[in-house]
Amino acid sequence: MILTALALGLALLCAASPCLGLGSGGTGVSVSSVVTEAFFNGIKSQAGGNGCEGKNFYTRSAFVSAADSFPDFAHGGTEAEGRREIAAFFAHVTYETGYFCYINQINGNSQVSCALSSQWPCALGKKYYGRGPLQISWNFNYGPAGQSIGFDLLGNPDKVAQDPVISFKTALWLWMNNAHKVMPQGFGATIRAFDGGLVCDGKYPAAVNMRVGYYKEYCKQFAVDPGNNITC
Repeated sequence: MILTALALGLALLCAASPCLGLGSGGTGVSVSSVVTEAFFNGIKSQAGGNGCEGKNFYTRSAFVSAADSFPDFAHGGTEAEGRREIAAFFAHVTYETGYFCYINQINGNSQVSCALSSQWPCALGKKYYGRGPLQISWNFNYGPAGQSIGFDLLGNPDKVAQDPVISFKTALWLWMNNAHKVMPQGFGATIRAFDGGLVCDGKYPAAVNMRVGYYKEYCKQFAVDPGNNITC
């Protein structure tokens, strides 16, 4: 996942002062009441067999604990908007992890994942390939994410694949700094926020359709209309 210079600037701004993307003044929804054990484990149950490292790593309790550190998640708008945001988050997570199967990017150790940066310099011998529910990658994401959640992810990026709470915190950090603010524009805007240059505008329709399918299914489970503009 690569942030443009503009997106990175917005990310740093939001890290310093949380960005609200939903309608102002709304209480949203109780995240823990929507994300039940049945819902969470229903996703995991669709993962592959014993080779899925994430099945014994990702837990609902870790997600709820991480979400407590992001009080604006699923808040700031109506209850329906809150439910849609949770559905959208888990739609992207399901796509990125294969139903919570993957913790680490496939063949990630062989990928170039360090960009020259005076602010977020790469630590010697460390790799910044995709890890976690939204596959955080690159030093310029690990650095500010770690600063925001209070852990040195530049010095120890492997922690994202070792601690499920930190793992979910990185995913929620990415979400709040990229997708939360565009949720009022529809689910399609969240796809564009993360991978628009790669999959939108007919470039990779299968990837778009998979995410839209997950989103619609989770909205159905949450008894909420998916809203408009769900594709990109």
